[in-house]
Amino acid sequence: MALQATQKSQVVKQYQRTVTDTGSPEVQVALLTERINGLTEHFKSHVKDFHSRRGLLKLVSQRRKLLDYLKRTNADKYRGLIERLGLRK
Repeated sequence: MALQATQKSQVVKQYQRTVTDTGSPEVQVALLTERINGLTEHFKSHVKDFHSRRGLLKLVSQRRKLLDYLKRTNADKYRGLIERLGLRK
């Protein structure tokens, strides 16, 4: 459930800070969110795929750590990113 190159470049363009930015926390969180959403769809039809579920939990944990870092360093960007991605309801 890896992202296609075109899908990945679209996400990077949408969330990057500058033209050459590909590794900022915002971009990383957005990419992880796309992968998590893809895996969530996968689990709707493959309920017993426990090996992939472990990978999903690792991705969620990684995203949580990046969000905690962003919240610690820049709360305004954190709130904006949460709102753009629709993570909190």
